[in-house]
Amino acid sequence: MKPNDTDATPMNLENPEETTSGEAPGNGAAAPEVDPVASLEAERNDLKDRLLRTLADIENMRRRTEREVADARAYGITNFARDMLTVADNIQRALEAVPAEARESADGLLKGLVEGIELTERELLRTLERHGVRKLDPEGQKFDPNLHQAMFEVPNPDVPTGTVVQVVQPGYVIGERVLRPAMVGVSKGGPKNGNGSPQSAPSEQAS
Repeated sequence: MKPNDTDATPMNLENPEETTSGEAPGNGAAAPEVDPVASLEAERNDLKDRLLRTLADIENMRRRTEREVADARAYGITNFARDMLTVADNIQRALEAVPAEARESADGLLKGLVEGIELTERELLRTLERHGVRKLDPEGQKFDPNLHQAMFEVPNPDVPTGTVVQVVQPGYVIGERVLRPAMVGVSKGGPKNGNGSPQSAPSEQAS
């Protein structure tokens, strides 16, 4: 019996290696295998880096919060303290209104009044100091542009140049900040004081 021509497997004449079923021999490269250990180590390093960054951010936030709390304690009364300087100035003006001779020879009601004003001034300054506010009365000191504001110069060859020889208005500081610079007169014409020409105090004050 002759074999049935239809049962024979047809050959692809263009490519004899291919069959009519369309199956071609595999020629693609196999995908590289991922090392699970290396993958876990990379993931661990990434998590460690994220953790360190988070801890650093938390520490910075803690320090910043501590500084803000400290500043709030030290400078929270700045506006109130600045308002109280007017009261201190008025008390000082009241004392200066009484001549020194009259103050020394005062008796009776005038003496009691003067002593009461002096006591009030001392108590006010002590109260301000308890809250970190300190008075600046720099007469005789070297001019400091960070704390003093030069209003005029006083020729005096006997005093080193740049020395505060007169205080027009006392200054005040709160903590490490200038609440109000002292307004002063500064000497000139004397020996060098190791300081340049007097300059006005910085306009930037505590806020």
